[in-house]
Amino acid sequence: MKREPLFNIPPVIVAILAVLALVHAMRVYLLSEQRDIEFLLTFAFIPARYDTSIVLGGVLPGGFGAQLWTFVTYSLIHADWTHFGVNAVWLLPFGSAVARRFGPLRFVAFFAVTAAAGAALHLATHAGEQAPVIGASAAISGTMAAAMRFAFQRGGPLGFWRQNDEAAYRVPAIPLAGVLRDPRVLAFVVVWFGINILFGLGSLPLTGSDQVVAWQAHIGGFLAGLLLFSWFDPAPDLRQFDDSGATRH
Repeated sequence: MKREPLFNIPPVIVAILAVLALVHAMRVYLLSEQRDIEFLLTFAFIPARYDTSIVLGGVLPGGFGAQLWTFVTYSLIHADWTHFGVNAVWLLPFGSAVARRFGPLRFVAFFAVTAAAGAALHLATHAGEQAPVIGASAAISGTMAAAMRFAFQRGGPLGFWRQNDEAAYRVPAIPLAGVLRDPRVLAFVVVWFGINILFGLGSLPLTGSDQVVAWQAHIGGFLAGLLLFSWFDPAPDLRQFDDSGATRH
């Protein structure tokens, strides 16, 4: 009898979660309040950093380098352990599925690109704001979108006719043009966007708190994950297959 591991989590996902936890633990247990503020000013994403019309008088450290690295480093920082826990819960299923298909190096690159896309859309919609943006939600939203490109396919992880575990993550992806023709994927996209719009309107507080949710960053990460999926898919030779006409169960 074949034994399956109780927790079949790709090592790259474990490593990312460990980094996120270590970063937050360092802020909570090692840094003073002043040092933590300096840390956030250096590594969080702050739209005002890119507004030349605002005279900041050297308030934001990091110089030109921070204008580049904060597009990604903000995703490694969380507001509190609850914020980290919520993101970890979503990263485990969706990130694991995408990591199994992409492999560790491609997945890390994908994580960084979708995080940057989320920051870019937030910048476009919040130009000049000084409030820092932190959290891995944009990159996790990207993994959700990427998973939708193959998870519902015939033989895929969420498909009715599932193959063995390895084959389930290697099924041909649904072509981008077919995304909105598949009722399963379309339903997921509609629900996902609806929830994020409610977050943005303040109708759904995050984890019961009054923290402001950077929902535009979520959308930026999601769109990047959906549109740029083929850039990172390690199996371009696999024929993309539109399964939207398959029998529903």
